[in-house]
Amino acid sequence: MIEQVLAWYNGLTDGLWGSLLLFVIGVLLLIKGGDWFVDGAVGLAKRFKVPEIIIGATVVSIGTTLPEVMVSVTAAINNNGAIAYGNAIGSIICNTSLIAALTIAIRPVSVNKKTIVTPVIFFFISASIYMIAAYIFGRFDRWLGIVMLLVFGIYMTLTIYKGFKNPVQEQPEEKDESNSNSLLKDVITMVVSAILIAIGADMLEGASVSLATLAGIPTEVVGVTVVALCTSLPELVTAVTALVKGHGALSLGNIIGANIFNLVLVSGAAVTISPFVIPDGSKLLGYNTSQLFEIPLMVGVMALMTLPTLIKGKLQRWQGVTLLGIYAAFVVLQVLIALNVVS
Repeated sequence: MIEQVLAWYNGLTDGLWGSLLLFVIGVLLLIKGGDWFVDGAVGLAKRFKVPEIIIGATVVSIGTTLPEVMVSVTAAINNNGAIAYGNAIGSIICNTSLIAALTIAIRPVSVNKKTIVTPVIFFFISASIYMIAAYIFGRFDRWLGIVMLLVFGIYMTLTIYKGFKNPVQEQPEEKDESNSNSLLKDVITMVVSAILIAIGADMLEGASVSLATLAGIPTEVVGVTVVALCTSLPELVTAVTALVKGHGALSLGNIIGANIFNLVLVSGAAVTISPFVIPDGSKLLGYNTSQLFEIPLMVGVMALMTLPTLIKGKLQRWQGVTLLGIYAAFVVLQVLIALNVVS
């Protein structure tokens, strides 16, 4: 029976319509699984009186980053390093210049600078590690993946410690219905959602590689655009929902935390499982697209979102509008590269 199911599954990835079907199902499973995981995780966190900024920067960020983790790990296991590599970079660009940008443009909010200093510092430390691997080594070795996972552990430990030592005074809010769930229900919700995410990640990864092959598009282009956007949908849902409810700290903390996790958890896990050389199937002006354009853009959009915020203590609408324009240009360029209009 299992062999028949696997044969049917593998047969679907061989054709266009079967790959599209698996892609759509995979995305839906990732979105719903991520949504349920966040519900269960936030329920557990609030049950134990965890401060909101800690929930945003750790628990919710882990939950919304699970799709990226599972897609990249699955890709690494299947020796598709280009998907894992492009997914991490593309997700950060998408999280910052599309998801965060939308929320900032719609409703700019004040931010407690003290709560984002540590995440911002850790992001740029993580980005520095990533750039050393990309520009100096030209590959991601297993020892580097272990270093990334260690950085992730240090960040989590420090963030939780600071959150409990210096809790942020939060605004009173309406009674949270999430605490009405039993502890067992929250745990079961997280387990079931993790299974859905794992299945969805496998479908999305397999379908993405198949579609890229059928279309003759470099795999890393698919990873940095379509896969990155699809795996970032949970961040979009969480950020918009949090902003609408007035939880600015939760929204920004989730985006910054998710970006850090994409560098040190998503990439760290994938590299530790299966080291890979920097993919070079996509070229821009004769150079590796990721080295010439995507990695600098990844760092640049985060700088644009965080540095003015640290100076002014608030997110400003011009930041959101500018970031949205950058994302639109990024997508257009990727389409042109995929169509071989520029190379």
